[in-house]
Amino acid sequence: MTTIRAIVTDIEGTTSSISFVKDVLFPYARKRLPAFIETHIDKPEIQHWLHEAAKEEGLVEASRQDIIDLLQRWIDEDRKSTALKALQGMIWQEGYEAGDYRAHVYPEVAARLQAWRGEGLHLYVYSSGSVPAQKLFFKYSEAGDLTPLFAGYFDTETGPKRDQASYTRMAEAVGEQPAHLLFLSDIVEELDAARAAGYQTAWLIRPPLALPTEPRHPTYTDFNAIAP
Repeated sequence: MTTIRAIVTDIEGTTSSISFVKDVLFPYARKRLPAFIETHIDKPEIQHWLHEAAKEEGLVEASRQDIIDLLQRWIDEDRKSTALKALQGMIWQEGYEAGDYRAHVYPEVAARLQAWRGEGLHLYVYSSGSVPAQKLFFKYSEAGDLTPLFAGYFDTETGPKRDQASYTRMAEAVGEQPAHLLFLSDIVEELDAARAAGYQTAWLIRPPLALPTEPRHPTYTDFNAIAP
């Protein structure tokens, strides 16, 4: 096997439980979205992302309430919208800083990330959540501030996570040949795209999910089982 020099990890379902995102972060942002927009509407950054959301939906004319309703619907749908993720990240920042919650990470994740970094591997994150939201997630994790472990972060501005070209661009950005990169995810379609770009892959299937009888990628139940 080609030597692994860097690891790129997904977050939701990989380093952290899906339930934390679905049951804590999403409802928190949905509830606070209207007031957040109303109180920050004068900021150019907020106006930019509201405009981007309207453009993405193909709305030529829309009221502020129309956009708020749209964004809340996208939260319910788990829409992979860069505009939505940017606005959610700003709202989540307030929650993290207020101590309303801490980001969940699976028990072995922090120690394993530290061990890999200690072995000289460079660590990166690739998630559909915005880069600022990713940094907040790992800064305010239940295991403490994990951000010093990571060399970089990537989100959907790099490209869709099920698109081979996204992984090619990411390899170019980190300055490594794809064969030297290991991508960790719980989503097989993302792993397919990474492998098509030349990456090595690790499919995280955590209990109580059952391991497939004929997996398309190497499967692991936790980070401790991965030996890059």
